[in-house]
Amino acid sequence: MRAVVQRVREAAVQIDGQWHSRIGPGLLVLLGVENGDTAGDLEWLAGKIARLRVFPDGEGVMNLSVQEAGGRVMVVSQFTLLASTRKGNRPSYSRAAPPETAEPLYEQFVRTLSQLLGQSVATGKFGAMMQVHLVNDGPVTLIIDSRLRE
Repeated sequence: MRAVVQRVREAAVQIDGQWHSRIGPGLLVLLGVENGDTAGDLEWLAGKIARLRVFPDGEGVMNLSVQEAGGRVMVVSQFTLLASTRKGNRPSYSRAAPPETAEPLYEQFVRTLSQLLGQSVATGKFGAMMQVHLVNDGPVTLIIDSRLRE
């Protein structure tokens, strides 16, 4: 699994002109599920994101997790994170898991992250064409890959 994690002041998802979900300060997680990803990948990644210390403490040092900072989390599925541009200019998405594999892992990721945080996690809608609105805070943006474990 690959995630782009952004610290945000706010984030929202719009689908077909309707607001689907919205959060205030917290983390926006764009999540791509790769062929071969397992429950172990989602558990590791959810734990890493839940414990990620990217919010400032009282001295302005990035030392607090989203939960410690009182923030919320939004997770949006995004298969394009697995794109390869190695050959030519048209991205290949062959590394992305097919929807029938990716959707259950995405849903389990959201449930696991919710349990770890002790709060509901806002989401997009799997497979939908979405407009994601965000105000990046910092900016703080990280890429985390469960296969690289870094």
